[in-house]
Amino acid sequence: QVQLVESGGGLVQPGGSLRLSCAASGSIVSTLAMSWYRQAPGKERDWVATILTTGMTGYVDSVKGRFTISRDITENTVYLQMDDLKPEDTAVYYCTTLSIWGQGTQVTVSS
Repeated sequence: QVQLVESGGGLVQPGGSLRLSCAASGSIVSTLAMSWYRQAPGKERDWVATILTTGMTGYVDSVKGRFTISRDITENTVYLQMDDLKPEDTAVYYCTTLSIWGQGTQVTVSS
């Protein structure tokens, strides 16, 4: 059973940066597409970014140019580098693959 564990969330001021990590059990990062989603209070869970097995990436328009998804195959970890954070980025961020979800990590952007 694949397990995903997110970390790296926290409180940051607008314009700041955070790097989220998603540690996967087993060697799946190189063989499966991995994605990040987020869920703001009172809203649905929305797609943020995906990295394919080829290394190609995709982003929702609202984070293009600010967020970067990457992976470390040797560490079985996927990252989400978030720069120039805005209050509207506040949400619980989840890592997912094959309909398996991590527990999420809270990101709060506030002054």
